[in-house]
Parts: sequence; C-alpha cells; structure tokens
Amino acid sequence: KLLYHLEKEEQMPDGMCIDAEGKLWVACIDGGRVIRIDPETGKRIQTVSLPTPRITSCCFGGKDYSEMYVTSAYDGLDETTLAKEPHAGEIFKITGLGVKGIPPNFYAA
Repeated sequence: KLLYHLEKEEQMPDGMCIDAEGKLWVACIDGGRVIRIDPETGKRIQTVSLPTPRITSCCFGGKDYSEMYVTSAYDGLDETTLAKEPHAGEIFKITGLGVKGIPPNFYAA
C-alpha cells in the first residue's frame, strides 16, 4: 500500500522512525530535510529543513525522547561539492518539535 508520494524536492526516502503519536518521520536523502507523515491520511504534516542535502537517518533520543538526532552523509562527494556543503557528514540535534519519540525495544541475548 502506498503511504505517501514524495514531492520532487523531497528526493528519496532513507532512514525512518516513529514518534509517540504514531507518525512516521522520514529522512530525505538529497532533499535536505526530514518530513513527518500521518500514516492514516497520507499527508505530510511537518518538515524540518537541514543545512546539508544528504540526510540519511533520524531517531529520537535524550532523557525523555524529545530530541531528534539526524545523520547526514559525505561519502561520494568530491572536494568541490564538500566545499559547498561544509555540514555534510555531521549529526544534528533537533529540539522543540512538540512531539516525543518512543523508547527502543530491547531484546534479550
């Protein structure tokens, strides 16, 4: 079942996570953003723009899971592109989203 059709500027989906409200967060590689999608309506309900295009994954963390951590990539970028994208490869912490994540599931070994 198709949940959401990415807009052209969102590029491709990469890493994803779910928040405490059951909404899907999607890192948009080459789109420079993380988007929040309502899986019931199939609508994008929030966009967080980041200072580099190659956004690879997202997850919630912090004491109460109110912080989002977002990774980005720099592999495959030549020196000219890296000079234009100084934040490529960094990890970002986003606060103030107004939503929290859920604790991870732990499995016994």
